[in-house]
Amino acid sequence: MVNDTISDFLTRIRNANNSKHHLVEVTATNVTKNLVQILKEEGFIHDFQILNAQNQNSIIISLKYSAQTREPVLKNLERVSKPGIRVYARKKNISNVLGNLGLVIVSTSQGIMTDRKAKLLNIGGEILCRIS
Repeated sequence: MVNDTISDFLTRIRNANNSKHHLVEVTATNVTKNLVQILKEEGFIHDFQILNAQNQNSIIISLKYSAQTREPVLKNLERVSKPGIRVYARKKNISNVLGNLGLVIVSTSQGIMTDRKAKLLNIGGEILCRIS
C-alpha cells in the first residue's frame, strides 16, 4: 500500500528514466491521471494508456528520449509539497523552473494545472512538484 501516490508516481518515472526504459507502469488515481495528462500536453512523455484489469487500474507511460543523444527528456522530477509538510503559494509567489523551460504543477481549487495556467487564471494553490 502506498501512502503518497504522487511521490511513488515521480519515483517510478525517475527510476525508469535512469534505467533507459521505454515504458513504465504506475498506479492509476485521479491525481496521477491528471499529472500524466499534463506531462503529455507539455511534451515530456510520448503517450500513455490507462488499463483496467481485475480491479487494479494502472497507467502505462511511454517515456520520451532525445533522438541524437538518447538522453531522457525528463531531467529532474522533484516533489515539493509532501504529506507532512504542505507547501502553498499565491499566484505571484509561484516560481519559474529553468526560465520557463520546466514547469511547476499546482493543485488549485479549479483542479491540477501547470504554473503558467494558474498564473493566467490568477489563482494559487498547493505546489505538487517541479519538472524539468
